[in-house]
Amino acid sequence: MITYFRGFKTDYGSYSSNVKLAFMANILIQIGMGIFMTLYNLYLKDLGYSEQTNGNVIALTALAQTFFLVPAGFLSDRKGRKNMMAVGAALSAVLMIGRSVIEWELLLLVFAFGSGIFMSFIQVSMIPWLAENSTEKERSKLFSFHFAVMMAASVIGNLAGGVLTDLFTFAGLQSTDSLRLTLLIGSGVYLAGLFPVLLMKEERKRQKPKKLKETADGNQNWKLVILFVGAQAIIGLGSGLVIPYLNLYFADRFDISFSAIGIILSLGQGATAVAMLIGPAIVSRMGEVKAVVLLQLLSLPFLLITGFTTNIYLAVIGFLFRQALMNAGNPIQTSLMMRKVPDHQKGIANSLSQMAFSFGWAAMGPVSAYVVAEYGSYWGYANVFSLTGIIYLAGAIYFYIVFKEEKTTVVQKRAAV
Repeated sequence: MITYFRGFKTDYGSYSSNVKLAFMANILIQIGMGIFMTLYNLYLKDLGYSEQTNGNVIALTALAQTFFLVPAGFLSDRKGRKNMMAVGAALSAVLMIGRSVIEWELLLLVFAFGSGIFMSFIQVSMIPWLAENSTEKERSKLFSFHFAVMMAASVIGNLAGGVLTDLFTFAGLQSTDSLRLTLLIGSGVYLAGLFPVLLMKEERKRQKPKKLKETADGNQNWKLVILFVGAQAIIGLGSGLVIPYLNLYFADRFDISFSAIGIILSLGQGATAVAMLIGPAIVSRMGEVKAVVLLQLLSLPFLLITGFTTNIYLAVIGFLFRQALMNAGNPIQTSLMMRKVPDHQKGIANSLSQMAFSFGWAAMGPVSAYVVAEYGSYWGYANVFSLTGIIYLAGAIYFYIVFKEEKTTVVQKRAAV
């Protein structure tokens, strides 16, 4: 592992200033989001809202991303990545602040929808920005480092969120006030991510008219994007059942403190970061497709352990391994798609892929909330974790069948570099 971190230090020094600023912005945004997402469900519960309201908030945020990721992708391609990220960071931070202080349910739902809209501006622009400011040789490691840094920053956010809330409570604040103050701190850190974005320098490239061959290649690229959209839609459906509710799962089933929840979630992000750094080594041995499928399949037993155990230690172990293994394939898939798609289509391709994933969260958030409310903290979570495992298995099979020829293509392209 020390070798990987040394390699990261060496590679980081060679990246352009735009890439380094993107890393700085992403670290601040992810820390802020980590603090916010660790506590927001618990904050709503502390205000007295039901699981169904929690589900509606999550669904509306994801639904907004589903609707706006594609328009945001078009705007990103046309108006510039920097502009979209700056607007997204500023407005989503303002709405997060509003969500931290307002208690009226209707406004909470409206602000959740608005947050989803403006967060999509950052989502669709960051990956294309990194791709356009790096060489093809750099990208495989760059995306792995990018996702690993995201996870590491989330570790800090998850941990800080739980610890700060407990510290404020210990200092004498009511639990609601402690949660609210910590959410405001998280929103402020998120807003700080705007400043590195403003320092970025973007040169807009004029697109040349396409030749017939380029058009044909573009059609082929779109076919690949559609196949990726299908894969993301399947995984998003499974993910939407359990991932938004992990903090509630640990609170409801094991009745543990805010700090403990923050520590557990931060450990999950840390394990994911380590797995992502190892990802390129796995790819070099077996190719992108088999690496992604293997990682997804290995995560399934740990998912089921988490869903069915009543032992907190087994639950944590299952959660950590599932989190790391399932998410380790994300940068591999991203690198594959970004290499295939030309610069002027990267934004929309990335947005379509993320839109499909967000649709799964929007569709399954209320379903999960209903099942847990109906069947309780044991069988409710056991049922949704089991259904997630079935959906993940279908996603792994789909990915292998659709992209199984990709390994040969990748090896040939690397040989030509």
